[in-house]
Amino acid sequence: MHGQLKPHSRGSNSHLRFTSNVLRTLGVLNDVLCFAIAYGLAAVLYDQTIGYFYDGLLHRSTAIILCINYLLIRISRDGYTAFKGQGEDVGGSAIADFVLASALTTLVVVQLDMLREFSRGLALYFMGSVVVMLFISRMIFRRLVSRLMDQGVIGQRVAIYAESAKVADRVSQMIELERLPHVRLIGYADERERSDKDDANLRHLGGLAELLDLARHGRLDQVILAVPRLSQARLDQISETLSAASIDLCVLPRETLEFTTSYRVRFLGSLPVFAVWQQPMRDIDGILKQSMDYVLASVALLILSPVLILTAIAIRIESKGPIFFRQTRFGFNNNEIPVLKFRSMHVDRQDVSGAQRTEKNDPRVTRVGRIIRRTSIDELPQLINVLKGDMSIVGPRPHATMMRVGDKYYFDAVKGYTARHRVKPGITGLAQVRGLRGEIATTERARKRVEYDIYYIENWSPLLDIRIILETVVKVFWDKNAY
Repeated sequence: MHGQLKPHSRGSNSHLRFTSNVLRTLGVLNDVLCFAIAYGLAAVLYDQTIGYFYDGLLHRSTAIILCINYLLIRISRDGYTAFKGQGEDVGGSAIADFVLASALTTLVVVQLDMLREFSRGLALYFMGSVVVMLFISRMIFRRLVSRLMDQGVIGQRVAIYAESAKVADRVSQMIELERLPHVRLIGYADERERSDKDDANLRHLGGLAELLDLARHGRLDQVILAVPRLSQARLDQISETLSAASIDLCVLPRETLEFTTSYRVRFLGSLPVFAVWQQPMRDIDGILKQSMDYVLASVALLILSPVLILTAIAIRIESKGPIFFRQTRFGFNNNEIPVLKFRSMHVDRQDVSGAQRTEKNDPRVTRVGRIIRRTSIDELPQLINVLKGDMSIVGPRPHATMMRVGDKYYFDAVKGYTARHRVKPGITGLAQVRGLRGEIATTERARKRVEYDIYYIENWSPLLDIRIILETVVKVFWDKNAY
C-alpha cells in the first residue's frame, strides 16, 4: 500500500466531521480575530508607552474599514481557498494584501481630510500588530488543522471506482502527487471477478454493493468514478445505486487519465473546460516583457556602440561585402522574420537558407568571424530586431527555416517543435545557458533544446529573464561550444 492509504478507524458518523471546505470560513474568522486582537494589543502598548489622548471611536471605525478592505481583497484574490495542508502559505500573500488594504484605507482617510485627527503612534502599533498576528496565526492555524485532519474531524475518506486495478493505481498516484493530507484513500472497487493476476497497490473493496455498505456505516465520504469510457446509462445506474447513502459522487474525466501534457481546469462562466495550454506572457506580463525588451535593447545599443562600430570596421577591412548578414528565420506564431547578424563568413560561401550547419573550424568563416562568433558579438545586431518588435532579449533562439538535424528538417525531427514559437524568439535563451549553444548535430540534443524552450515559456518570469541574461554574460567567456 502507498504510505498515504490509511483506512480510517472510526466506524460511524456519530462524531462531527467536516470537509476541507470548512477551512475557508475558518480562515476568514481567523483573520477577523487577528484584527481584533491586534487593535486591543496596539491600544495597550500605546497607553503604556505614549499615552496621548486619541479618538477611540474614529480609530476603531478606521480599523474596521481596514479589516473589511483586507477581507474583500483576500476574497477577490481567492485567498481563502480550501486549505490543503501543504505548508505553502506562511503569511506572505496575506501580508501583501494587508499592505494594499492599508494603502487604500489611507487614501480614503486623506480624501476625507481626517489624517490630522489620527494618532500616528497608535496606527503604527496597530499595523505592526496585525502583521505579526497574521504571520503567527497562520502557523498555529496550520498546525491545528493538521491535527484535526489526523483525528478525522476534517477530511474525506475516498474510494475509487475504476475499470481496472491499473486505472485505480494511476488515479491514486495522481492524488498522491497533489499532497492532500485531508484525503484518505481507503481502496478501490469494481465489478470484475478477482484473479491472482490483479496486482494493485490499493485494497480491493468489492463492488457497488460493498461501497454502499461502507457509506451506510459511516466509513466512506466520497467515491471517484474513474471509468474512461463510461456510458450515460452506466453512469445513471451507478448514481442511482449510490444515491441511497449520503456521500459525494464525482466523475474523473477521461482527459485526466489520457492527457500526456499538463493542463488546468478553467471555467467559461459556469462551463468547465480543460486548458491544455494558454497564451503565455499575456496581459500585464506581456506589457512587462515588452517594456523590459525595449529598455534593455536601447541601453545595450548605447553602451555597446563602440564595440558595434569597431566590429563593422574590422569586417569591412578584412573582406569585401556587406557588414550585416540577413537570414529568414521562424519567429512569433511561426511567422518568418528577417534576423540581423554581423557577417562572419565569406560572401560567396554564405548559406542564407541555413540548411548547412556551421561546424568547428568551418572554412567558410573569416578570421574576424571566428572572433565575433566565439564571443557572440555577431548576434548583437539582433538588438535592432528587438526594437523592431520581431524578437526579445530572452526567448527561444530563432532557427533558419531550412535548418536540419541529421537528414531531417528541425520541425520534422522534433515532436512539438512549433510550440516554441508561441513567444517571440530571443537573442539568448534558457537552452543556450544550459549547454546547448552552438551546433546541434543529433536529434537528442535538438529535442533537449526544445524541452528547455518549452520549460522557459511555461515558467517565464522577469527574474528568470534576468538570470538568463547574467548567465549568458558568463557563458560568452567560458562556453566551448561556440564557434
